[in-house]
Amino acid sequence: MDEVMQQRLQAFAQRADEEGLVDVSYASVDSPFGPLLAATTRRGLVRLAYPDEGPDTVIDDLARRVSPRVLEAPARLDEIRRELDEYFEGGRRDFDLAVDWVLTAGFARRVLQATSRIPFGQVRTYGQMAANAGNQRAARATGNALGSNPIPIVVPCHRVVRAGGNLGGYTGGIERKIKLLGIEGVLL
Repeated sequence: MDEVMQQRLQAFAQRADEEGLVDVSYASVDSPFGPLLAATTRRGLVRLAYPDEGPDTVIDDLARRVSPRVLEAPARLDEIRRELDEYFEGGRRDFDLAVDWVLTAGFARRVLQATSRIPFGQVRTYGQMAANAGNQRAARATGNALGSNPIPIVVPCHRVVRAGGNLGGYTGGIERKIKLLGIEGVLL
């Protein structure tokens, strides 16, 4: 795409945003795992997707489940991009980002909200997270909730491990879980 067209698209996105015509803004965010797709609503970060999820698939899902008024608007994601960069570089321990929980509900939302409070550099077990979400016997349901986390990294599901310290699974793949725990200095 030539520079003039790119400037026009940016101007269009800015004007649409200023006039309240955009419900979901998205942009690509560099990471050690390749380009992540980040999406935000007026309430906060609603989606963070790894490259292998397919950006078109993620955008289509957001249009279906949140609002069809979705637009690429990188300027609206500057803060998200900055905080993720700082995290990946080892300079950020906590995210100061608002989160929009619209893609979660019920027990899964409670699990993810409890997970968002796990401190940097610490881990919890699936059983502990089940108890924190209100049902200590629901470790398997907790794993399912974590596996469908729409905002990995920021909602740190990588900090949840099996009892006994075994890593367990991770939506982004076990290699990513190991890398994220390594960034945080966790040795298992």
